[in-house]
Amino acid sequence: MKVTEHIENANGKTQFTFEILPPLKGQNIQSIFDSIDPLMEFKPPFIDVTYHREEYEYKELPSGLLEKKVVKKRPGTVGICSAIQNKYQVDAIPHILCGGFTKEDTENFLIDLDFLGIQNVVALRGDAVKSEIYFKPEREGNNYATELVTQIANLNNGIYLDDHLQNTSATNFCIGVAGYPEKHMEAPSMDSDIYFLKQKIKNGAEYIVTQLFFDNQKFFDFVAKCRKEGIAVPIIPGLKPIATKKQLNLIPHRFKVDIPDDLIMEVVRAKDNDAVRQVGIEWCTAQSKELVKAGIPVLHYYSMGKPDNIKAIAKEIF
Repeated sequence: MKVTEHIENANGKTQFTFEILPPLKGQNIQSIFDSIDPLMEFKPPFIDVTYHREEYEYKELPSGLLEKKVVKKRPGTVGICSAIQNKYQVDAIPHILCGGFTKEDTENFLIDLDFLGIQNVVALRGDAVKSEIYFKPEREGNNYATELVTQIANLNNGIYLDDHLQNTSATNFCIGVAGYPEKHMEAPSMDSDIYFLKQKIKNGAEYIVTQLFFDNQKFFDFVAKCRKEGIAVPIIPGLKPIATKKQLNLIPHRFKVDIPDDLIMEVVRAKDNDAVRQVGIEWCTAQSKELVKAGIPVLHYYSMGKPDNIKAIAKEIF
């Protein structure tokens, strides 16, 4: 079932969903099941699975020269999605990136998903690899998420890269995209960020999932700006509870989001990370309750493979 259909069928009831990341190469899929099992009692209609592009490592040779090596540390997104749908009978939503994909790679990836009965995807540009300052697309790849959405929408209309193909079969993907309540880190302004978000919707995206945030007012303001610009699709908030003191610095650096002063001081006063974890649970629970009260259709939690704090929050909400 499509994400938009799950929302329609819920008849106004807020639904619980979450996101996982593939295990490091060398680990087995049981680690994924172990992170999902504790959360299934809250009946998620779908589970997102992130995609992690290649990284570059440099190995020094005996000659002193450096050898560039391409490493993929978290493979398995498609296989994990298939396993989730088979084991839990819920929809799995793979993320698909511009980075690391040619358009041909993207088309073949989507064909595999279609054959597996996966009906939803989240289309993202993706970040730059660690060895690069700025995002660099593949030579024959999509430059922006707007272009990636167009390619997926074209496939939904039976339009393939090879225009000589005849009697083509159309796919039926529901396309999700990212939104940023505090704007994308590379966007020059919030208005420009929403302008390009609107382009993604025009090109075929059907729902939005936001970057994490800790101040609900920023989410409500973001939704209001989107609606003012004519963006009418569902907007799903992304939530993540703080769990360690280090995250006070790591989260703003990595995601370019603000942390409210009240939350900062509670974390600072916490005696250890166990206390921080409880602070994070309580803050995210309060956020969740306010969002449910506001009639938000889905709450989406970034679990990062650690379900315990998400479960503690969900027990209070769902």
